Amino acid sequence: MKSVAIMQPYFLPYIGYFQLIAAVDLFIVYDNIKYTKKGWINRNRLLQNDMDVMFSLPLKKDSDSLNVCERELAADFNRNKLLHQFKNAYRHAPYFAQTFPLIEQIVTYKQMNLFQFIHHAIVKVCEHLGITTKIEISSSINIDHALKNQDKVLALCEAVNASVYVNAIGGIDLYSKKTFHDKGLALKYIQSKSFEYPQFGQAFVPWLSIVDVIMFNSIEEVQWQLTRFELN
Repeated sequence: MKSVAIMQPYFLPYIGYFQLIAAVDLFIVYDNIKYTKKGWINRNRLLQNDMDVMFSLPLKKDSDSLNVCERELAADFNRNKLLHQFKNAYRHAPYFAQTFPLIEQIVTYKQMNLFQFIHHAIVKVCEHLGITTKIEISSSINIDHALKNQDKVLALCEAVNASVYVNAIGGIDLYSKKTFHDKGLALKYIQSKSFEYPQFGQAFVPWLSIVDVIMFNSIEEVQWQLTRFELN
């Protein structure tokens, strides 16, 4: 049995993204998918002054029709400014000392291509957490990349000889279990269990970036939390 998950690239996403990666044998990250301006591809949330605050990667102005792999970071992207945002938010967090070098490695990466920058961040976080799942880039897989939505997912699964496709629970209305079954694939949805932890003694703010999780929790605790999900 070979399990596969496929997702858009997100910059330092929430823990559920990494639970999905850890739950499968192969994780495919889309690079040839349209960039969505109001989505979460190049932004997420951190905790600052006990509130959720947005952080983002500024992009070069370009056509909204371009794929993620065709977008570039802005020429004036101030990496130090973003680093200071993380530092100011978490310098008193219990695991700041072990986490900030990872954030520095990610933010100072000398790459202007949006997809390559995010892909590097995903890989580095996985290494930090000991996630050994193989990660492949969608465009490197030999299928008809003009396919869309469910048809593209099915083609990718067939190309890599998957027997189980695992999707985030938020996409439960996107796919047909019967269609997957007819193709010889089991369709499963991953449901994360709630994970609440102390954040400077204030009311808990959930579902922030993975940065928040690893600033407040040991790697061992996060690794255990990565296994706390249900597949349905």
